[in-house]
Amino acid sequence: MEERSVHRKVRTGIVVSDKMEKTVVVSLDRMAKHELYGKPVLRSKKFVAHDEKNDCRVGDTVRIGETRPLSAHKRWEVLEIIKRAPVLGVKLEEEDV
Repeated sequence: MEERSVHRKVRTGIVVSDKMEKTVVVSLDRMAKHELYGKPVLRSKKFVAHDEKNDCRVGDTVRIGETRPLSAHKRWEVLEIIKRAPVLGVKLEEEDV
């Protein structure tokens, strides 16, 4: 049996929505030159990615990889969570001094 293509795209972005089951929306930002003025402009694009364990939260930095079409819009999957977002309202335990 042959291996699938190893040249799949991998991107790093920030989770902007986790409202769906086993699905997250990841925003990828990049700097691009303005077509007319040449000034750097921030461009962003959203990707819908499969999160099998339902592990991601809004604000997490994740690495996503290309995969076969899983639904009408899902063509990416979460490979790993690089950095967790802090949970608001949860107080960290302070060490006794």
